Amino acid sequence: VAPVVVVTATSLSATTAVTFPPTDLSFRWYTTLFTQRVWMQAVQNSLLTAGGTAVFSTGLGVAGALGARHLSDRSQIAVSGLVLVPLLVPGVVLGVSLLIFFSRFGLQQRLSTIVLAHALWATPLTFSVMRATFSRFDWQLQEAAMDLGASRLRAFREVVVPNTVSGLVAAAAIAFVVSLQEFIMALFLSGRETRTIPVESWFALRGSLSPLVSVASTLLVGAVVLTLIIAATAIGLERVADDT
Repeated sequence: VAPVVVVTATSLSATTAVTFPPTDLSFRWYTTLFTQRVWMQAVQNSLLTAGGTAVFSTGLGVAGALGARHLSDRSQIAVSGLVLVPLLVPGVVLGVSLLIFFSRFGLQQRLSTIVLAHALWATPLTFSVMRATFSRFDWQLQEAAMDLGASRLRAFREVVVPNTVSGLVAAAAIAFVVSLQEFIMALFLSGRETRTIPVESWFALRGSLSPLVSVASTLLVGAVVLTLIIAATAIGLERVADDT
């Protein structure tokens, strides 16, 4: 908590120097950040990347969890371990590898490549959440709906999804947060027009220690907290705890 307090306090400094505690309080740096195109571009890139990662990783997590249901217990354990492998690979290794790979096809410095990179870390988490969610669902309800004439897709949409929405929201929120704060892979894969907030903050720090970095960091922390609050409010704290 202490680093968050320090960063938040320094973002309210009225002077150009980053000092703690600040001698005078002001929102001038928040106004400055929202009027600078480079920072607003970073905010937009971060939101687009995080949103894309949430949708893509949640879809992959759902598909993977559904497929794992039909495997034997031993195979499920093996698949679950294999899915977690990307989390064990250092971000620098993944960043360099993905940069070399995407560069061969001229796809570097695009938001879509950052989404794919972030999905490597977000998908194992969404898979775990959805696997836990589906393990508590009574699949006889889907079978009953299909016996009454519903297609498999309709039964999933109208029976499974409403009963597992807490897991879906939790998985999407986790993927969103993972992407929003990820720095290393985004640093390798982004360009001048596709920098996210963490990357733009790093470039700003190379020049000088500016209160704008504190403002950006504060907004990033606030966005993470807001996402978790919305998810918890929408589906309930107990259900979030059960599904994660």
